[in-house]
Amino acid sequence: QVRLVESGGGVVQAGGSLRLSCAASGSISRINTMGWYRQAPGKQRELVASITSGGSTNYADSVKGRFTISRDDAKNTVYLQMNSLKPEDTAVYYCKVTSISWNDYWGQGTQVTVSS
Repeated sequence: QVRLVESGGGVVQAGGSLRLSCAASGSISRINTMGWYRQAPGKQRELVASITSGGSTNYADSVKGRFTISRDDAKNTVYLQMNSLKPEDTAVYYCKVTSISWNDYWGQGTQVTVSS
């Protein structure tokens, strides 16, 4: 069984920063891609950022230049540094881990609220 534990969400004023973490544990084979998604009320879940095992990154246009994704493979952990936060970044943020056998695992979600 695989478990993803997210942390770092909270309430911050516009222009502020937060750092999200997601640690994977349990019976997981080597990890391929790690990523962050978000879902705002009434909207579909969307990709925020992803990072491959080789370090290649991909960002949603709305967060480019403000968010940075990174990973620590020794700890099976992915991070999302979020700077210059905007009210429209308010959402529940989920991490997703894809193993090399193409199994997807999701975290429980962490709330990020940006006040204006």
